[in-house]
Amino acid sequence: MDQASVRDNRELQRFELPVEGQVAFANYRRQPGRLVITHVETPPALRGAGHASRLMQGVAEMARAEQVKVLPLCSYARAWMQRHPEYRDLAV
Repeated sequence: MDQASVRDNRELQRFELPVEGQVAFANYRRQPGRLVITHVETPPALRGAGHASRLMQGVAEMARAEQVKVLPLCSYARAWMQRHPEYRDLAV
């Protein structure tokens, strides 16, 4: 995955993945030592193509690079973390 395609929009407190002129995003809150993922959304026209998974992989890689944990409050983010054992060490 091209991690560089996922960007951290700190002003809006969300990670973004631009795709075909639209944006999949994951809203977050930063807390000491962790990222709290509150909502993941993909535009309807892009759903079912794996974009939300690519977005979450980018979020997980950024969390690992920043040495912070991920608290997935969003049901999609929580399920994604459970399906990807290579990132379970990041889960709070």
